[in-house]
Amino acid sequence: MRILILGAGKMGSFFVDLLSFDHETAVYDIDAKRLRFMYNTQRFTSIDEIDAFRPELVINAVTLKYTLDVFRQVIPHLPQDCILSDISSVKTGFKEFYEGAGMRYVSTHPMFGPTFANLGSLNHENAIVINEGDYMGRIFFRDLYSRLGLHVCEYSFEEHDETMAYSLSIPFVSTFTFAAVMKHQDAPGTTFKRHLKIAQGVLSEDDCLLREILFNPRTKSHVERIREELKDLIHIIDERDEEGLNHYLTRIRENIK
Repeated sequence: MRILILGAGKMGSFFVDLLSFDHETAVYDIDAKRLRFMYNTQRFTSIDEIDAFRPELVINAVTLKYTLDVFRQVIPHLPQDCILSDISSVKTGFKEFYEGAGMRYVSTHPMFGPTFANLGSLNHENAIVINEGDYMGRIFFRDLYSRLGLHVCEYSFEEHDETMAYSLSIPFVSTFTFAAVMKHQDAPGTTFKRHLKIAQGVLSEDDCLLREILFNPRTKSHVERIREELKDLIHIIDERDEEGLNHYLTRIRENIK
């Protein structure tokens, strides 16, 4: 298959490495410096170069903020039967875009990401394949992710964004809270260092991604739950309520079993 990867960042490079020995691949990025270390693949810096390549599948791996804009720029240079695909972690507006584009499409979310995961060992990571769109496209990505050892789930666009509102907004907001009150420590403990490493990773993410996660309409209710839990904990601390703290710790330990 002829596969075009849009964007030569961490995830774009990952897909080039993953696919280039089994498929004819090309990677397009307007920044030539990002293509310097790409090998075994064609490298495009001009959008017109895509015409002659005639890809059968496009994997859009650019930053979330630009994903749909780059699709709009590239589509005039693609064959009509080319399959569009994205790997975005937030799918707001994507279903409407794909249906309006009038082309085959498949949407997935490899949840390992480049920030924390070991891209060479992914057998404990997950991926989501959206169960709407092109059947053959879904089969391609299910097979690809399964061969990596990923646990693959299928969700609709709506179910995906609901899941992300929970699984991303809670740890992200908790991390923001930690970072907001953090002070420099000359002799940090192990737990502090682990939280700091997580905070540095989360806050190195693209601002657009963080914004889309926080502004997801489904996020607010989860943040409000965090606020309620903090109110209960503050009450226990104010009252020095040992019995209440024991009940609280028992309850939350059950949540993480």
